[in-house]
Amino acid sequence: MAASILNLNVGVLGHVDSGKTSLAKAVSTIASTASFDKNPQSQERGITIDLGFSSFQVSAPEHIRSSYEQLQFTLVDCPGHASLIKTIIGGAQIIDMMMLVIDITKGIQTQTAECLVIGEITCDHMLLVLNKVDLLPESKRAESVEKMTKKLRKTLEKTKFANSAIVSVAAKPGGGTEDGGIKEPMGLTHLLDALAKAAYIPERQPQGPLVLSVDHCFSIRGQGTVLTGTVLEGSVSLNDVIEIPSLRVTKKVKSIQMFRKPVSKAIQGDRVGVCVTQLEAGLLERGVVCSPGHLSPTLSVLASVSAIGHFKGPCLSGAKFHVTFLHTTIMAKATFLSRPAGKPEEDLRWDTELLGHKREAAEEPPRETLVLLELEQAAILGPNMLLIGSKLDMDAQGRACRLAFHGRVLRCFADTRQRGAFADLPVYKRKSRAGVVDRMLGESELVVRSLFKKDTDLASFEGLWVRLDTGERGTLGGPFGQSGKVRVSLRDEPSERLRSQFPPVGRGKKTQAPQGDHPPEERSPIAVTLEFKKYIFDPKKKIVQGKLAAHQPLSAPEP
Repeated sequence: MAASILNLNVGVLGHVDSGKTSLAKAVSTIASTASFDKNPQSQERGITIDLGFSSFQVSAPEHIRSSYEQLQFTLVDCPGHASLIKTIIGGAQIIDMMMLVIDITKGIQTQTAECLVIGEITCDHMLLVLNKVDLLPESKRAESVEKMTKKLRKTLEKTKFANSAIVSVAAKPGGGTEDGGIKEPMGLTHLLDALAKAAYIPERQPQGPLVLSVDHCFSIRGQGTVLTGTVLEGSVSLNDVIEIPSLRVTKKVKSIQMFRKPVSKAIQGDRVGVCVTQLEAGLLERGVVCSPGHLSPTLSVLASVSAIGHFKGPCLSGAKFHVTFLHTTIMAKATFLSRPAGKPEEDLRWDTELLGHKREAAEEPPRETLVLLELEQAAILGPNMLLIGSKLDMDAQGRACRLAFHGRVLRCFADTRQRGAFADLPVYKRKSRAGVVDRMLGESELVVRSLFKKDTDLASFEGLWVRLDTGERGTLGGPFGQSGKVRVSLRDEPSERLRSQFPPVGRGKKTQAPQGDHPPEERSPIAVTLEFKKYIFDPKKKIVQGKLAAHQPLSAPEP
């Protein structure tokens, strides 16, 4: 027997004043406690400044009717103003699909493009809505819609939304004025049909710990405090004990509602109101609720990330970014890392910038890119949470994309203020030193200068491999004298050039140029290169050469 209702969370995104809220209001039959610009500032300014939630139901379309009888669309109305991008990102992280609303008289604008980028990160299904068609001359309306549709198809052809449906509507004809013209919304039937056709059955996982993203909180006299939000992971049932980790308190679930209808259980993807007692609503306007002990305050995270190609600014290690997790945006210092793709057991290489942000060398094998984020203040986080890194201090009115990278949390670090907090994180920097051959001591030993400073402790480097530009390989030995020179034991036969310029002599004797050779000051130097890895979080700052061995060329690619 088919289940009763499938809920799909639909993000309504677009540039400011494209008519998103009017569209949501036109199609919705049930409004939540936070919908349709109920915020006093929204009403005063005439724009959406916070997330709004509403819903409507239709009969399940044929392609999902075998599993569900009804289809409920929960609309997440996101603000469109550039300065409210943090709220937009937070809202987009709880959606299953997106409606991108475009003012047909203006086309794609700056925030339209940013919303398209956010949509590509957060969902796989989109419906494109051309609004305000009533403002087009009726005689040219069809032609203008067709022209804009072709233009948008061209824009979308390289995105995951290339085959998305495009519909045209007028959510609030004439701007809602009463002086003649069309009064009823136009095109809503086609919009609802397109939404139903785009509907799909998302994979829901009711198992596992609860993670509830709370976006609104209010009190009901005689009942308690209602936490409204979207279930991101797991499920919640009547009488469950839940934790509010930011307040470090646990509460028992007294009742659960889904758009004013009582239910006994809610699972991943459901939009719910959870009632608890003895909680002051003002303490948690927005945040996260979970199963006891599942989430905790975090100061640093390791995440797997990807670059956002539209971002043209630098993505450098050591730089600070605005990082958004759910409804929280925090400044964080980024350290970009990488390892061979598909090899999570490999150590992490420190990179000067995020790979993929700029084209890597073609010869480098594919690498998984990661970031270590050190947050300026604690956040309530857990593994697999979505994050988006941005440069929100860029000009909000400019045309440049402010979204730099996105990814998922792999690991959380509770307290990273103490020395050695990352000691078990195997992150290395690739280092190299260069010196020149000073002389030969016998057939298989060299003296090399300029490889180290005079006061360098050579103990950490003994036994490491070096390469001569004449092709020979050798291992580092102890110091030679007090000036920073070092001994090198050759592991290959000396080349003709090496023998010619530095004929072997007895230990302690200075090399003399052979008869007919150029004097020492005119010889071309023979370079000696030392390459190694230095583990930056290791308390002893250990130095290794990875998998290099006597039979392996030193120039072989390192992991």
